Amino acid sequence: MSIWSTAVEMAEATPATRNRYIDFLRALSILVVVIGHWLIAGFLFRGGEVESIQVLAAIPSTQWLTWLFQVMPIFFIVGGYSNSVSIISARRKAQSYGDWLGGRLDRLIRPLLPLIALWALVAAGLMVAGIAQPDIQTLTQMALIPIWFLAIYVMVVLFAPLTYQAWERLGFYSVAAFMLLAVVVDIAVFQFGLDWAGWSNYLWIWLGVHQLGYGWQSGKFKYTGSKTVLVAIAGWLALAALVFLGPYPLAMVGSPDPDISNTLPPKIPLLALAVAQFAIVLLLEERINRWLERVKLWAATVLINSMIMTLYLWHITVMIILVAIAWYFDGAGLALQPGTAEWWMTRPIWIGVLFLLLFPAAMLLSPMERSGRPNGWQTSNWRLITGAVAICSGIAGLAMLGISQEVSALAVVAIFAGALLSEVIGLGRRPRNAPTN
Repeated sequence: MSIWSTAVEMAEATPATRNRYIDFLRALSILVVVIGHWLIAGFLFRGGEVESIQVLAAIPSTQWLTWLFQVMPIFFIVGGYSNSVSIISARRKAQSYGDWLGGRLDRLIRPLLPLIALWALVAAGLMVAGIAQPDIQTLTQMALIPIWFLAIYVMVVLFAPLTYQAWERLGFYSVAAFMLLAVVVDIAVFQFGLDWAGWSNYLWIWLGVHQLGYGWQSGKFKYTGSKTVLVAIAGWLALAALVFLGPYPLAMVGSPDPDISNTLPPKIPLLALAVAQFAIVLLLEERINRWLERVKLWAATVLINSMIMTLYLWHITVMIILVAIAWYFDGAGLALQPGTAEWWMTRPIWIGVLFLLLFPAAMLLSPMERSGRPNGWQTSNWRLITGAVAICSGIAGLAMLGISQEVSALAVVAIFAGALLSEVIGLGRRPRNAPTN
């Protein structure tokens, strides 16, 4: 049976109670991130070498595009919705925290391990070949850009049962509390020069956005009328005010401004963007859910969700492989200066070729993503939590530093040691036949 036939069969068996829109948003947001990364990475073959050009920095006018392509807030909102469904289900089944967390970690971390192993081996091979460490670091840092998301999302998942209880007890005030903490942190950074405090906003901002997903799942934010339109407008106006009247840069992704970034670490413009996007998502829910009743569209959504982490984690690696092939063939396809009209006209071809490479790779690697722990697989809470923290520490180190120095080697060790400790690496796996919230 073909993978498409399997997806159609799964689509036709979907329970009527499932909110298909959540899966659609998850798939759409990841695809938008993938395309956005492929667009902002420019390459030019010159003098026998490939020059990497950061399009957002080289062409400042393109920074407007990041207001559309920064969709990580949607992914965290969807994560909140999905985690609340999962927590409610775990309570109904009298499932322990360890059982619940183990399943979540399994699906998030297992697809990451082959990517880390590959680039650790590549880095080692390049070192043996005498390639300069700064070049190895740049290459591996580029390849591992996508993993930053997992470092924070795993921490959000660790706290999810507690934050869900906060939602149950405090409702909207729990959202406001995290967002207020983020505002206080930004004030500390800009008014008092406490730059170190800014890194805590990886938690406060994304926990606040994740909390919106709880509210959505509970039905408290189910608006479709003028109120939601006003919230969307208010979010966009707040974002514009923060950028044009405040100290924040225009770009919502990357770090084109050497002095300040909205994402490294995250800052409150992302909260304004999240509110605006959330309102728009709510406005479109009923219409898109009607569209998703069509078998082909829903089957495509199911298919993408069955390999979603693999698509996300490997899309930069696939791009690097394509650039390496182009370099081998004397820069074929890399002769156009990024930002020119001709370069933009060829972007659909560039993206199409990358998808042609990415999807077969994802189909090959994604079975790891669709495996789950066997029934009765027990791991103590302390091992799960300690392993998760070790994994997050290693991911953060590699996302920021790449692989080349001793500290990076320790980061790789931390990831695999954490996976062993939490038993993400284990035997007796069995395939998961359907996507789960």
